[in-house]
Formats: sequence, C-alpha cells, structure tokens
Amino acid sequence: MAINIVAQNKKARHDYEILEKFEAGIVLAGSEVKALRAKRANLADAFCRFIKGELHIMNAHIAHLETSNRNYIPDTRNPRKLLLHKKQLEKLHVKVHKDGLTIIPLMIYFNERNFAKISIAIAKGKQLHDKRADMKSKTLDREAQQAMKNRAY
Repeated sequence: MAINIVAQNKKARHDYEILEKFEAGIVLAGSEVKALRAKRANLADAFCRFIKGELHIMNAHIAHLETSNRNYIPDTRNPRKLLLHKKQLEKLHVKVHKDGLTIIPLMIYFNERNFAKISIAIAKGKQLHDKRADMKSKTLDREAQQAMKNRAY
C-alpha cells in the first residue's frame, strides 16, 4: 500500500476528538490535480459542509500553477464536491445535524491507483482542559521514552 500524502491537517487532531474516518473522492479540475502532484495544497482552515444534499470541502487552498493556462485562473479556495456513497452521506448528514458533530478533512493523498482522495472524519470539538490533558500526557510519555532510552545497564 503506497499512498502519496499531499497535505495534512495537523491542527485537526489537536482541536478535535476523531470519532470515525471516511475516504472520499474529490472533484478537481486538471490544473488542480497538477498542483496537488506538486504538493501545493493546504488544509489548515478547511471544513466540510452539506450544500443541497451534497458534501463539499470549504476553504481548502489548492494553489494555481504558473505552468497552466494563463487565461484560466481558478479560485484557490473554491468549494469542491466530495464523492461518497449515498449511505455514507446519509450517515454523515445525521451525525452533523442531529448529534451536532463536525466533519473535518484530515489529509489529501493519492491512492495506489493514483486517484486524488481526501480523508475526512466525524469529530467532536475538544475543550481547553481536554487539550491541556492531552499535551500533558504526551509530554509524560515522551519523557518516559527518553528516560528508558538514556537508561544505562
């Protein structure tokens, strides 16, 4: 399994508790695919929203390449449609509208068949005290690993 990761949303795991992950296709123009292959994408402020029963990724930045047609300059933060099965869409719709959860993008990548895919997740926002507890536990784990590594026999 060789996937080529283009962009990751590193802040997502810090700000949200990931409950369930999904893999979705993404509708792109040709120049956007070229930009993804050049790793010119950013998911920092991206989120997903339902528009007319279809799931779209909003605010994901895919840069314009200088090598593409000069007369065609797409909007870099355009909403892009995500491709999922109908049952998956219904499940996500229920989770968002009834349970009050959020859909966030985790990463954009190319799969084994060289198709651009996006990993999305149903997530619940963390409170400040949850974030602090996570940082504390990570620090303690890191210090324990360091102590085990430096321990001389």
